[in-house]
Amino acid sequence: MVNTRPRSTKSSTLCLVFAAAVAGVAGCSSGPTAEQRAFFDALCAMQGQTYEGRALYASTPDDPFLTERLVMHVESCDGGVIRVPFRVGDDRSRTWIITLGDEGMLLKHDHRDPDGTLHDLTDYGGWATRSGSAHAQSFEADDDTARMLPEASTNVWTMEIDRERNVFIYDLTRHAQPRFRAEFDLSRPIPNR
Repeated sequence: MVNTRPRSTKSSTLCLVFAAAVAGVAGCSSGPTAEQRAFFDALCAMQGQTYEGRALYASTPDDPFLTERLVMHVESCDGGVIRVPFRVGDDRSRTWIITLGDEGMLLKHDHRDPDGTLHDLTDYGGWATRSGSAHAQSFEADDDTARMLPEASTNVWTMEIDRERNVFIYDLTRHAQPRFRAEFDLSRPIPNR
């Protein structure tokens, strides 16, 4: 015969506390925030569009990012993954990959050699903080990034869709100091070439 008596409140509470403790140890999170979802959807809505930008500053005055043409192309938004190739002049080696999943929102930088093979330094980035908005998200360097690039362990990448100025902003700080910032004009999409 099946026991149909309800569990006591005390027993149920203990089970919930134990389950929460096990989930915490396993690294489970509460998933993406509503703001992360809204930001992801806003970026996804740009699928197929290409925008030209310019660097406002870089870590060194002779950085090619300051003199080359910058182009971002929101190539695809599929299955919770947005791919944004980012070109610097003729250099097509970089792609931003933004993933929205059970653990939250993740930014990774995919770097390829000219023949398409993975560059030695690739797949660095981090998870979005829980304090972002529907218009801006900041991604703190994760442990993999810190192991791969110890000097980048304090990196924070911020992506912002500024609707008032109609620009997309990509910003990088290191040790809480400005390192790189680019703005892309959303008011004038360009052909993707």
